[in-house]
Amino acid sequence: MSTKTLKIGSRIPSFKLKGVDDQVYSLDTFSDKDLLVVIFSCNHCPYVQAYEDRIKEIQSEFGEKGLAVIAINSNDDSQYPDDSFENMKKRAKEKNFNFPYLRDEDQTLAKAFDASHTPEIFLFNKDRDLVYHGKIDDNWKNIGAVKSKYLRDAITESIHGEEISVPETFSIGCTIKWKG
Repeated sequence: MSTKTLKIGSRIPSFKLKGVDDQVYSLDTFSDKDLLVVIFSCNHCPYVQAYEDRIKEIQSEFGEKGLAVIAINSNDDSQYPDDSFENMKKRAKEKNFNFPYLRDEDQTLAKAFDASHTPEIFLFNKDRDLVYHGKIDDNWKNIGAVKSKYLRDAITESIHGEEISVPETFSIGCTIKWKG
């Protein structure tokens, strides 16, 4: 379940990426946050689309408790034009994203994370060590049928200083579309 690169306890790779708001984001941008959720995402994947409202809810619910969510699109937009930066801007506006949506144009960050899917979730603590990796919950198609809210549980346990009961799940979704 672990990536080859990031195991539980691994330090977050540094980054400097442009967001759909034309601002540049780095780890320093989120230095005041106790928890950071990094989601490898995109526009065209039906799994991502199914989770967008849940991601916004997580940001809304836990944002005041020291959490920041960021979504990163690393997909090759020459093969998948829906995932272009301009289309990312449109998607973020249409869906009223309440979190930064960043472009990893050269795919360096996806490689540094050894990310493979969209959506793929990485939760980091205040020290920016990985405490959870995997999926958001156990039912991407039907929110009403969700039995295990893996990401929410990991966030809640982190906020309370508890050990993460399920630190890893397998990621589901579309594969990241690599260049070349």
